[in-house]
Amino acid sequence: MATTESQLEDGSAGSTVEARVGWRHTLKRIHADATARFGLYVVAIVLFAAAFAAVDSNLSSLTFGTASNYTFAEALPIFDHPTRIPPPGEANPNQPPAFLAEGSLANPLGTDPQGRDYFTRVFYGSQVSVSVGLASTAIGLGGGTIIGAVSGFYGGKIDDVLMRSVETLYAIPPLVLIIVFIVFLSGGSPDIRYAVVGVGLTFVPVFARIIRSEVLSVREMDYIEAARAAGVKDRHIIRRHVIPNSFAPVMVYATLQIGVTILIVAGLSFLGYGAQPPTPDWGEMLRIAHGRYMHSNIWLSIWPGLAILVTIMGFNLFGDGLQDALDPRLED
Repeated sequence: MATTESQLEDGSAGSTVEARVGWRHTLKRIHADATARFGLYVVAIVLFAAAFAAVDSNLSSLTFGTASNYTFAEALPIFDHPTRIPPPGEANPNQPPAFLAEGSLANPLGTDPQGRDYFTRVFYGSQVSVSVGLASTAIGLGGGTIIGAVSGFYGGKIDDVLMRSVETLYAIPPLVLIIVFIVFLSGGSPDIRYAVVGVGLTFVPVFARIIRSEVLSVREMDYIEAARAAGVKDRHIIRRHVIPNSFAPVMVYATLQIGVTILIVAGLSFLGYGAQPPTPDWGEMLRIAHGRYMHSNIWLSIWPGLAILVTIMGFNLFGDGLQDALDPRLED
């Protein structure tokens, strides 16, 4: 007891408690796990590549026309223009990777059938996959959080109506729902923007069920009853107390779901319902390579497939580490 009192007097106990909460403690626990640390590094690299590609591909609009798109790609020696097809005299189509005898260091991953540098195409392809994955997950997370929080907090008929509605949506196969949504809104002309919304809508029921299960336990806590007794309105209780205290497992699932979203978007592009040429996209690159050049140049399929594999693995490993870091039962 004397030790505890002395710790409280000098503030050491308070600093110990503070060190075991917050995002810094979470990152410290993730960094202590080798697999989670690897996942974190992969996620950081992919996010940097996607952000770089997104900025460079929209330079014209960002600078009000004072710079052309892909200015960075043309200025840096390791990149080439990801959409420009070289003229016949400069093009070297279907060149193998640099580590093969016929390869060249100027094109470390080789070239595509139009002679474009494949390393640049794969690098800039991260923009579509990652941005769509993040945006779709955010749509599902936002919609599911609102529905699940309201349903779990109020219960009764409101719970029945909301949850039966999302369960009806959940019963439809996701890929069928997404394709019908894209075709219906785009009028038969696939648009990646509709794919973002369609994928996000398919995630709403899952997030709603997760947040609802957490809210059912949180709403019985003493601090919720105290807020009600103090006359705090329900919408403020939900926004300030219920959702923040129910969000940890939802964030873990959202991190894992980003990898699933990237795979779904790649599948949509592979089927022709995602990004359209000449926009670099991993799924579109796989579709072209698989349909025409699978046997003559297998590297055209390996590189975008490997990019998808590594990205999904990185988000999954990071999500597993985040789950362990947010679980107080696994504290040392």
